[in-house]
Amino acid sequence: MAFTFAAFCYMLTLVLCASLIFFIIWHIIAFDDLRTDFKDPIEQGNPSRARERIKNVERVCCLLRKLVVPEYCIHGLFCLMFMCAAEWVTLGLNIPLLFYHLWRYFHRPADGSEVMFDPVSIMNVDILNYCQKEAWCKLAFYLLSFFYYLYSTIYTLVTF
Repeated sequence: MAFTFAAFCYMLTLVLCASLIFFIIWHIIAFDDLRTDFKDPIEQGNPSRARERIKNVERVCCLLRKLVVPEYCIHGLFCLMFMCAAEWVTLGLNIPLLFYHLWRYFHRPADGSEVMFDPVSIMNVDILNYCQKEAWCKLAFYLLSFFYYLYSTIYTLVTF
C-alpha cells in the first residue's frame, strides 16, 4: 500500500466533491423555494407581501451567487490536480464540466457586476427551470464522480 500523489489527489477530491454535493443540494432547495414562492396564488394578490417576496428572492440569489465562484474554483482545482498527477481518464471526465463552467462564467450578464442569478431574471419560469435542471444534472455528475473518486482512491492505494 503506497501513498502517491495520485492517491492524495483522489482523497482531497473526494472530500471536496462532498462539499460540492452539498453546494448543489443547497442550489436545488433554493430553486425549489423560489419556484414555490413564485407560484403561490394566494400571496400573488397580497401587495403587503410583495416586498417580502422580493427581499426573499434577492437574499436567495445573493446566497446562490456566493457559491458559484467557489464551485468553479474547486472544480478547476480538480482538473489541475488530475493533470499534475497524470490521471488522464479522470481529467477527461472532468473537462466537459470545466468547459461548461468557463462558458457559463464568461457569458454572465453584460453589466459584469454579478456572475449569475439575477433576482429579476431568475423569476422567469424558463430561466428558473433551466437553473433547476442544471443543478440536478450537476448533482448527478458530482454523485457519480464521488463514487468514482472513492473507487479510484482505493484502487490507487492498493495497486501501488
